[in-house]
Amino acid sequence: MPLTLSLGQMDVALGDPDTNFAQVRAWTEEAARRGSALVLFPELWSTGYDLEHWREHASPPGEGMLARLAALAAEHKIAVGGSVLEVRDGKAYNAFALFDAEGGLCATYRKTHLFRLMDEEKWLAPGESLELVEAEWGLTGLGICYDLRFPELFRHYALRGARLVLLPAEWPARRAYHWQTLLRARAIENQMFLAACNRVGESKGEVFGGGSAVIDPWGEAVVEGGSRAALLTAEIDLGQVDEVRKKIPVFEDRRPDIY
Repeated sequence: MPLTLSLGQMDVALGDPDTNFAQVRAWTEEAARRGSALVLFPELWSTGYDLEHWREHASPPGEGMLARLAALAAEHKIAVGGSVLEVRDGKAYNAFALFDAEGGLCATYRKTHLFRLMDEEKWLAPGESLELVEAEWGLTGLGICYDLRFPELFRHYALRGARLVLLPAEWPARRAYHWQTLLRARAIENQMFLAACNRVGESKGEVFGGGSAVIDPWGEAVVEGGSRAALLTAEIDLGQVDEVRKKIPVFEDRRPDIY
């Protein structure tokens, strides 16, 4: 089925949720005006990597920034997603919450692969499960940033019928080639769409590369951003996944009996 979606490639103000939410609000309204059924924002869009102050920022499920995001989705009748800091049982998580167009929680994916180069393991607990969502447009897998380097996660989703994976990120500009290459590799090898929203700007001496993109099952970019803040919008046909899998029957030709 056709799906129009938007990617909010924003600069994230470190430790400033209200400023960041104002940008998310403006772009959610604009994405809805463009006819998008979904708008995706970057990893930790509300705070950036202000992890040492997680107690000031993290909210329990359904509260704080998560409640504000749910209300925003309902107000503009558009699905909204992106990762924020969440607290459960005294532990902090990098949590990707996806809300439907009524403001209902579709799923929360807690980042399973913590990124040592950004000190995530010092402040955050890892998630313990993957999340496959039966969204209005079809089965959709959720991941966050560093997960892109783990092909097993994407194959897990593909084998269970996912046609699309959503990936918010804070990926540094100095590894932009890895980002571009791995997005295409994950899409090609799993014959699926990837919608990945990366941030731009600078924080704590690190420059972030943007390059948010929607990649189709052939590895072609339907839309791809540069290094500046922008709201990107694309229309995709998820039926293309079935066509590609039929044309090159990778999943029928797999040999799990020997690997």
